[in-house]
Amino acid sequence: MASPAILPITSQPTAADTTQQIGPTPAFRSFVNHISTTVQTGFANRRPWSELLDRSAFSKPESISDATLRIRKNYTYFRINYLSLLAVVLAFSLITNPFSLLTLSGLLAAWLFLYLFRPSDPPLVLFGRQFSERETLGLLIVSTVVVIFLTSVGAVLVSALMVGLGIVCIHAAFRAPEDLFLDDQDSPATGFLSFLSSGAANAVAPAVAARV
Repeated sequence: MASPAILPITSQPTAADTTQQIGPTPAFRSFVNHISTTVQTGFANRRPWSELLDRSAFSKPESISDATLRIRKNYTYFRINYLSLLAVVLAFSLITNPFSLLTLSGLLAAWLFLYLFRPSDPPLVLFGRQFSERETLGLLIVSTVVVIFLTSVGAVLVSALMVGLGIVCIHAAFRAPEDLFLDDQDSPATGFLSFLSSGAANAVAPAVAARV
């Protein structure tokens, strides 16, 4: 007997497949996971705040060179605490300036989702017009220059960083580091700064290389 004919069946995309297609790219997930791991590791390695604020350890530096040496030693020891303090000052400054916070968040989201972690296929289409990779990058660069230098966002960021650095330098200059036990493995490139160097480069490089 002849076998019955097999009718062609076209499989419809399931909800799971659709979610997988429109979900975050692997590069973006890797970037977010690395930042989360780095922040958790940094907080785990921070020094006790009671040690940072020990009033008995404060004294006036004998000279500018002594103050510079104190700043260098205290930053090596309290690096995570100081960076946390800078982040708090920056966050407070942005929260008290909602326009700057929304503008900066929108700019960061545009870089992440329109260029760095957006799949190369299909091309970007906005307002019925298709944009090439070079045009997208050019628009993002121009938008960044306008936001940072021609709005109040740049002034807010610079002011917050100056205030935070001033607080850190004053504390580090007047905090005597004689009672601190520095580890030989401590280096300024660890902690929260690691994702700005090797970690971020490893996460962003595949996304950028795919567009070259």
